[in-house]
Amino acid sequence: MKYKEEQRFSQVWLWILTIGIGLILVYGIYKQIILGQPIGDKPISNIVLILFYIFMMAVLSFLWMLKLTTEMDSDSIIINFFPVVNKKIYWSDIQSFQIVDYGFVGGWGIRLWTKYGTVYNTKGRKGLAIELKNGKKYCIGTQKEAELKEFLKAIGK
Repeated sequence: MKYKEEQRFSQVWLWILTIGIGLILVYGIYKQIILGQPIGDKPISNIVLILFYIFMMAVLSFLWMLKLTTEMDSDSIIINFFPVVNKKIYWSDIQSFQIVDYGFVGGWGIRLWTKYGTVYNTKGRKGLAIELKNGKKYCIGTQKEAELKEFLKAIGK
């Protein structure tokens, strides 16, 4: 028996914000560089405008690529937060675990130094909190709490 969950950043406000900033920069590049009409009384240089646009497109591309995949079977848990983290945790190395409502841990993505240790999430407030025998802690966000509970019960955890 296996459990698999894939999550992406799907918050509408996040995409509106990043795409909106990108479109504003496209307009700025068009007006200032192509039409030759500086924006404002003290316009930024063309190089800075282009570099900021490239930076925003890199951020947008990175957000688009990010995907949190959690796979579990009776032997292990695999956490893959592509392209940043790929971690395998064996059940035999786990001291305790529970499904928790971790609340707001300072944002989404990879959150370090929380009371749950390192939190991997893309949205929401629920996750599987794990404490290893070596003292390390992790929390993996989930959007499928009921399915996760069923899986854990089915494998006797």
